[in-house]
Amino acid sequence: MIVIRDLNDFPELPQAVVTSGTFDGVHVGHQKILSRLTEAARQSMGQSVVLTYWPHPRTVLNPNDNSLRLLSTIEERIEALENHGVDYLLILPFTREFAQLSSEEYIQQILLNTLHTKKLVIGYDHRFGKNREGNFDYLQQNASRYGFTVEEIPRQDIDEVGVSSSKIRTALEKGDVATARKYLNRPYTVTGTVVKGKQLGRTIGYPTANLDVADALKLIPAQGVYAVLVNTPHGQFKGMLNIGVNPTVDDSGKQTIEVHIFDFEADLYGQDITLLFISYIRPELKFDSLDALTQQLHQDQESALHLLG
Repeated sequence: MIVIRDLNDFPELPQAVVTSGTFDGVHVGHQKILSRLTEAARQSMGQSVVLTYWPHPRTVLNPNDNSLRLLSTIEERIEALENHGVDYLLILPFTREFAQLSSEEYIQQILLNTLHTKKLVIGYDHRFGKNREGNFDYLQQNASRYGFTVEEIPRQDIDEVGVSSSKIRTALEKGDVATARKYLNRPYTVTGTVVKGKQLGRTIGYPTANLDVADALKLIPAQGVYAVLVNTPHGQFKGMLNIGVNPTVDDSGKQTIEVHIFDFEADLYGQDITLLFISYIRPELKFDSLDALTQQLHQDQESALHLLG
């Protein structure tokens, strides 16, 4: 997949089959659109093109709204789109000026002059242009004037999977990583850099890698203990993860993300690792002593290994 971040760098393709959207999470609903996009490109001997935006439009249009959390960073979105066979990805910087483009200006400047669209594939509720004024009916009525065809993914095809990015966010905020996995068709992931913590875990036989997640908008699942797979520079390993404030040993109230990786001893400080959330084990608890905490960690390890198979 060729990734392009500047309108001026996009090549003139002979048969561009295009779709557009934010694609946060690239969930199973998005995957239906991508499947049809790549199929249509093959049928026309053309090139599949995804147009997406960064930063997320809500952060630009509502800068004082700090509630938005994203399922995917732009790097994760790129990887997911590539895994679905997209040929070209154009990442447009979303600005207030861009948001002021009328639907007609958007079609002329982006779809025609830049992408040279021959076929447009969109979801049933797709909107575009200032105040979301453009829609499928408008495109269909004017398709001959634009010189491209337009195909809408039927509502029933999207609705039958019963998924939206907001539903996945809600599930993760409750710790329901199983539902998120079902809707994403893959485990939810969080990537971070390993930093030094208080190193208490190693004194009780459970050393942990403490993660610093750089993207403040990335959604971190609910506090609790999880069974996870861990992608490291040394390969993939099984582990158990705690997201929380460590109430037994710390009264600062600061949330940490700490993973104990099974059968692993290498130094990971300063390196990036990725957590794949497989299953929720239990909520975070406060114990009366380190011995009680250690005993619970033994049980958590057994649970995690069982859940990870």
